[in-house]
Amino acid sequence: MIETDSGAIRERGKDTDAAFAVYFYTPMCGTCGVAEKMLGVIEAATSALPLYKCDINFAPDLAREWRIESVPCLMLIEQGACSRKVYAMRSVPDLYDVLKPLMTK
Repeated sequence: MIETDSGAIRERGKDTDAAFAVYFYTPMCGTCGVAEKMLGVIEAATSALPLYKCDINFAPDLAREWRIESVPCLMLIEQGACSRKVYAMRSVPDLYDVLKPLMTK
């Protein structure tokens, strides 16, 4: 996962052909740590996954604009807009199924 900030996410989102995921977290969140490890397993298994991570503490503007309700939050961005938000990171296979559409774009 590539650590990024709100400015870079906005820039990447301007490309309407881009499809990527952003994982929002906070450093002190235990559930976020578990979710990040699950995403790391998926990332290690495939090289075609455009996945970024962002500390929500440094992106309050995105949190308000995109109505992020809690962390961890995995947002799928397609055609310059949020296509899906995932708050429940249940398992590696479940997350893989969520991210699979991004791997084919």
